[in-house]
Amino acid sequence: MAEDILKGKYVRLVAVDPIEMAEASIRWGRDSEYLRYAMIEPVNQYSTRMVTNWIKKDQEVDPPGRCEFAIRSVDGDRLIGTCGLGGDFYPHGEAFVGIGLGEREQWGKGYGTDAMLVILRYAFQELNLRRVTLSVSGYNPRAIRSYEKAGFVHEGLSHNFFLRDGKRWDIVFMGILREEWQAIIQQQAEYL
Repeated sequence: MAEDILKGKYVRLVAVDPIEMAEASIRWGRDSEYLRYAMIEPVNQYSTRMVTNWIKKDQEVDPPGRCEFAIRSVDGDRLIGTCGLGGDFYPHGEAFVGIGLGEREQWGKGYGTDAMLVILRYAFQELNLRRVTLSVSGYNPRAIRSYEKAGFVHEGLSHNFFLRDGKRWDIVFMGILREEWQAIIQQQAEYL
C-alpha cells in the first residue's frame, strides 16, 4: 500500500489554494503556447479576482463535481500545475482527467507523467473507479507520449474538430481501465 497516495517520485498533489492558483493561472495564461496546449477554446485573459472567484465557487459545490488538485514538486515544493478528475460518470465508475503544467521550465522532465500516475492511483484505489478518459489536441505529441507512458490507449478521435492557425486539428480520445493501470504499475512499485 502506498505510504502517501497523493505523492509520486517528483510531485505531490495538494488542495488548491484559490489565491495562489489564481495568481499562477494568470501568469501561466500569459504563455499562449501553454494555453493552446491546455484548451481548444480561443486564448483569452482573465483577472486574478475573476479566476479566484471561479476557484472558490467550484470548491463550495456540495457534493463536489470534481476532484481538483494543485501539482507541487517534491523537490522545492513549487507549484507547477494542476490536475483533476470530473464528469458525470461517477455512478458508472468513470471520470475524465485533465492536467496542465503551467511552468514551462518543468516541461519534458517527467513531472506530467508522474502527476498522471499519482492521480490515476487516486482514481483507481481511492475513488474505486474502473475507467479514466481524457482528450488531447492532435498537435500536442509530447502530452500524447506522456499519456501513453502512463498506460492510456488511443480510443478514437474527432477528425478536423477545431481550427487553429488556419489548420484543422483532431481531438484525440484516450482511456485507461483499472486492470490496464494495474499492469503498468506492477512494473513501478512506487505507485502501489
